[in-house]
Amino acid sequence: MAALRQPPSLDAYGGGGFRVSGRRWEGSLLILRDEVLSWPPRSLADLTQEHLGSVIELGPREVEFVLLGVGVKPAPPPPAVRQALQAAGIGLEVMDTPTAARTYNVLAAEGRRLACALIAI
Repeated sequence: MAALRQPPSLDAYGGGGFRVSGRRWEGSLLILRDEVLSWPPRSLADLTQEHLGSVIELGPREVEFVLLGVGVKPAPPPPAVRQALQAAGIGLEVMDTPTAARTYNVLAAEGRRLACALIAI
């Protein structure tokens, strides 16, 4: 059985992107397992359940919850997003992007099975 790689670290955020494990990423991003992916939503208003399709496909055995950073101010995601994750058996934690970035580092270091979806600020 192959060992999982070290999860990426969120080193900085702001200016419309992130620095992850020393590399600059422009725009929003999704961290799934140990992979960092560009993520289309530019704002909470843009977010649809399709944006979390890859998370939902993995299911609760791979992802126990999504840590969702929704921008500068915490606000609830569209109901369809919450419902799709709930139907898949995946939890959802919503917070502003800075708090989500800091929280991700702690939870990833603990080995939690999470996806981190961050809207850039």
